[in-house]
Amino acid sequence: MATDPFEAIKATYFLECEELLADLERHVMALESGDADSDTLHAAFRAVHSIKGGAGAFGLEDLVRFAHVFETFMDELRSGRKPCSEQAVRVMLAASDVLADHVAAARGSNAALDHARVAHVVADLEALTAGTAPSAPGALAAAAPEPDGPAPDEFGFTPVAFDFGLGDAPAEPQGWRIHFKPHPRLLETGNDPALILRELARLGPCDVTLDDRDLPGVDVLEDGAFHLAWDIVLNAAPPETAVREVFEFVDGFCDLVIAPLGAEAEAEPVAALIEAPSDPVFATAPIQMEAASAPAPARAAEPAASAKPAAGGGGGGGTAGAAPSQTSIRVDLDRIDKLINVVGELVIQQAMLAQSVVESGLARSSAVSVGLEDLEQLTREIQESVMAIRAQPVKAVFQRMPRLVREVAELTGKSVRLVTEGEGTEVDKTVIDRLAEPITHMIRNAIDHGLEDPDARRRAGKDPEGVIRLAALHRSGRIVIEVSDDGRGINRDRVRAIAVERGLIAADAPLTNEEIDNLIFLPGFSTASTVSDISGRGVGMDVVKRSIQQLGGRISIASTPGKGSTFTMSLPLTLAVLDGMVVEAGGQTLLAPLSAVVESFTPKAADLHRIGPTETLIRFRDRFLPLIDTAAALGFPAAPMQQSGARGIAIVVESEGGMQAALRVDGIHGQRQVVIKSLETNYTKVDGVSAATILGDGRVALILDVDALLSLGKRAGTPADLRLAS
Repeated sequence: MATDPFEAIKATYFLECEELLADLERHVMALESGDADSDTLHAAFRAVHSIKGGAGAFGLEDLVRFAHVFETFMDELRSGRKPCSEQAVRVMLAASDVLADHVAAARGSNAALDHARVAHVVADLEALTAGTAPSAPGALAAAAPEPDGPAPDEFGFTPVAFDFGLGDAPAEPQGWRIHFKPHPRLLETGNDPALILRELARLGPCDVTLDDRDLPGVDVLEDGAFHLAWDIVLNAAPPETAVREVFEFVDGFCDLVIAPLGAEAEAEPVAALIEAPSDPVFATAPIQMEAASAPAPARAAEPAASAKPAAGGGGGGGTAGAAPSQTSIRVDLDRIDKLINVVGELVIQQAMLAQSVVESGLARSSAVSVGLEDLEQLTREIQESVMAIRAQPVKAVFQRMPRLVREVAELTGKSVRLVTEGEGTEVDKTVIDRLAEPITHMIRNAIDHGLEDPDARRRAGKDPEGVIRLAALHRSGRIVIEVSDDGRGINRDRVRAIAVERGLIAADAPLTNEEIDNLIFLPGFSTASTVSDISGRGVGMDVVKRSIQQLGGRISIASTPGKGSTFTMSLPLTLAVLDGMVVEAGGQTLLAPLSAVVESFTPKAADLHRIGPTETLIRFRDRFLPLIDTAAALGFPAAPMQQSGARGIAIVVESEGGMQAALRVDGIHGQRQVVIKSLETNYTKVDGVSAATILGDGRVALILDVDALLSLGKRAGTPADLRLAS
């Protein structure tokens, strides 16, 4: 982290830019879907305005100039002077991409700006602002707002003057008369009027007069409140936009009147303009700007309360909008990780203390034992509270997908509609950050390979518009992400033939439908006949599977030919803690995730039934379930199943796909909450084991991967659910 305060503030600004850019794209996509209401347009405008304001504070001139052109066009849309057409949305999407490129370049990204692309988008924005058709690449000068205006700069930017409706103001003023009256709470936003006046003086010589008419008596002065105002004469003639930009950080936090110097304007003091809005030159009354925007006076009468605050608040990185964000703070993720690690160690120490109390033989009713139980409950509450800090809704990932669907649909010539469900489902931020890539791959594959083109869908009796469904839900203490389509489904014959052709499987390999479906996860596998920008290189689904496995998750496929496919990702809600059942097998202490445990019981010899030379079934209620020897599956020394099966304990577990089986263990030692430690990071990946933990007695215990253990039994050919005959 940077120690320089300026750099720290700048880093915070770029973090806010990420949120604002995401909000901007989401609002523009909403406009494309027909949600072109005033709130959506205002929110999109505020996002661009906030990015521009912060960029101006840090001297990012290229970013400011592009954002200014973008903002000008957005202002035309939200005022209703220009229609929010399909063409306008297309240009706004391109502009949001260029704005993101500018932010990345300003942040120090290695990616260089494509100046030709920037110039083309600027030309399109200016053309639409002027009410003409978007220009072709290179025809930048054609969109200049006025023939005699300033020439475009090297990037194609042409200054656009705002019309603030100030009546018959001179086209070339000799200077500006300004009345600046901060609101009493201005200082709470982090702004300093002295800095604003100093910035204004850079535009030219200023005559500043203090207006203290509203200064209250000493007995009623309020600490922290501001009561001064100024009348300013700027003896220079910069553009009015340049003057207003000086005050954009205090939009909504001051009374501001800007008038051109001239005979009519000199007839009365500037301060009188606020008290006499009926003056024909200033019939629009004082400009009360909504936070984070600078609308024209034609909209000044809109109620300020109707404006929804955007992320980051007022103009420029949230400085002016600090008031709405007082209920939240921005904390570096490393600090939260450190706090979680400390709480994890606290949990381990509490468990060790509990173990010591048990070994000492103290009665459960003793004061020490009672206090220890209270400590355990308090520790759990602390841990849950800390984990809740990292929890975020998956909306942060889901809201990126409509743009992806739109672009891939255009490339493939297909009509696609995205349906999202469960956007408010919360999961650990570490999981959130790593979900975007696998979901992106799956949606691209669903559109490219899963959905048919419109003509083929009509012939199949389907709606020409394909549907991609993206859903999130909580299930058994985990988060489940489903990506499904209503396309053609997996062509298993073609998948098998390609796998044989590429040497991925033997030609005579006996495979079930599920095993054939899972061939698409093999590295280098692709069903695309040609290589395109979307697919065909055999890279994608293997990356998805590897990414999910690195998060301690699993992915499965369910496909019906002619009806579509569903990809289901199951992930832990958090990568830090786990509620588990402590068991013993083969002389080793293990932990079974409590979310996967259905029931435990002591089997009888009559409940065991052999199938084949190695497989054993156990009777559970009205079914036979596969019985898996946990110790043998993990490579620990164990007695033969037929000798020890009835002497151990059977734990019925259920996988994410609903498959049930029984794990044989030697004993159960209770339940406890443990801190997850990555085994793959500190050692290597072990089949059947998802992670490790440290128990209260200081021993390391392995955490079982229930789905992996059940898959071992399933691959061996044991039926998952064999019901008893009547």
